[in-house]
Amino acid sequence: MRQFWLHTLQAKYGYPLERLAVEYPITFGRDSSKRADIVIFDADRPTVPYVVAEIKQGKAKDGKEQLRSYTHATGAPLALWSNGPDSKTWNRKNPNYLQEIPHLPTATQDIEDIINEPWTLKTLEDKENQRALSSAGNKALREKIVDLEDEVLANAGVDVFEEVFKLVFTKLYDEMSCHQGRYPYLRFRNSNTASKLKENIQNLFDAAKEEWPGVFSDDERIKLSQDHRQVCVGSLEEWKLFNSNLDVVDDAFEYLVSKSAKGEKGQYFTPRWVIDMCVKMLNPQEPETVIDTACGSAGFTVHSMFHVWGEILEDLGLPRSNLFTAERKPQRCLDYVSNKVVAPDRLKWRCLCRQSRFSWASLSEIIAISSSQRARSPAFLRPLGPSPERQGPRRSTLPWQGPVRAARRYRL
Repeated sequence: MRQFWLHTLQAKYGYPLERLAVEYPITFGRDSSKRADIVIFDADRPTVPYVVAEIKQGKAKDGKEQLRSYTHATGAPLALWSNGPDSKTWNRKNPNYLQEIPHLPTATQDIEDIINEPWTLKTLEDKENQRALSSAGNKALREKIVDLEDEVLANAGVDVFEEVFKLVFTKLYDEMSCHQGRYPYLRFRNSNTASKLKENIQNLFDAAKEEWPGVFSDDERIKLSQDHRQVCVGSLEEWKLFNSNLDVVDDAFEYLVSKSAKGEKGQYFTPRWVIDMCVKMLNPQEPETVIDTACGSAGFTVHSMFHVWGEILEDLGLPRSNLFTAERKPQRCLDYVSNKVVAPDRLKWRCLCRQSRFSWASLSEIIAISSSQRARSPAFLRPLGPSPERQGPRRSTLPWQGPVRAARRYRL
C-alpha cells in the first residue's frame, strides 16, 4: 500500500519525489523511535512536514489518533490515512482537533482551495456514493456524532441534542433552498473564519425559523461558541439529509435522543423494528385517523404516516422508493397528514419537534405540508381543539371524525 500511495502522490497529486520521505522520525521529547509512513515536505521549507501520512490496516479512528499526535509533534497542517480501499484527509485546526476535508490538495493547490470549493447537492450525492462503496459505509454518520461528542461537545457547556438539532434544522433548510433553485450552492459550509462562519450559520438558522415557524421560538439562537460551531459544521457539512437513507439518519438520531432523554428523563424509546411490526399489525388506511395523544418521539406516528404514503403512491402508480425526500409529495399525501394525523405531546400539546426523532426523520415532510396548508401549520403541529375555520360553539367531543386507530394503545 505504501508503494501505491507513493505512486499516487506523484502521478495523481503532482508531488515531486524530492518532497517525499518514508519512515520519517517523529520526535516526542527525547523519544525519536516513532516513524511516519510517508511525509510530504512544505514547498517553501523543504525540511518542514506539510503532510503526515499513515498507510496501514486498521480503523480510521485509530489512525486519526496516531496522526493527531504526529501532526501536533511536527506542526504539519495536513494528515492522510489509508488502509487501501479507504482514505481520509484531515486539516489540523488546532492541537486537539482534526477537521476532515474532501481530499488532499494537489501540489499546485492550497488548503483553502479545497475548503472553499463551492458545493452543490450533486457534491453531497457523490460523497454519499463514495461512503457507500467504502468499508465503513453510511453508518459512519453515527460515528461522526460520537466523535463530535468526544472531541468537542463534551465540555461545551450546552445541551448536545438541542444544539446538534439546530444545526440539522439549518442544514435541511439549506438543502431545500438549493433543491428549489433559490441558491446555486450550499451555504452550510465551513469555508470561512470562525467568527464569519458563526454569523453565516446564525443567519441561515434565522432564515430557517422564518421559513418554518413554530419549531423554535423567534429569539432562539445557536449557543455553540464560534470554535465549536466551526468544528460541528465542518463535520456535518458533507452529509446529505434529504433523499438519503432514512435508516442511517434514524440510527444517528436515535443515539442522540437516547443520550439526551433516556437516562435523564426516564424516557425509553421503542426500537424501530418493533414500531415497524406494530404499524404492520395496525395497517392504517388512508380514510382512517392516526392519533398518538402523547407522541413523545413520534416513532409510531412517522412510520404510520410513511406506511399510508406508500400505499397512496402505489395506488397512483408511483414508485415508493425513498419517502424521505425534498420533492413535494402528491396532494393526497399532503391532505392525509394535514387532516388525518394528530400527534400532540401531553406536556406541550404539540409534537415535540425539538426533542424527538420525529423532527429529523420527517421534518422535510412537515415542511412540504406546512408550505401549502392553512396558516403554514399542519394539523399535528397545532394545539388540539377546533380549528380557526371551524364555526359554531366549541364541541365537547373530539375534533376529528371517522374511524380512529389510537396509536397510544400501542405506545410501548
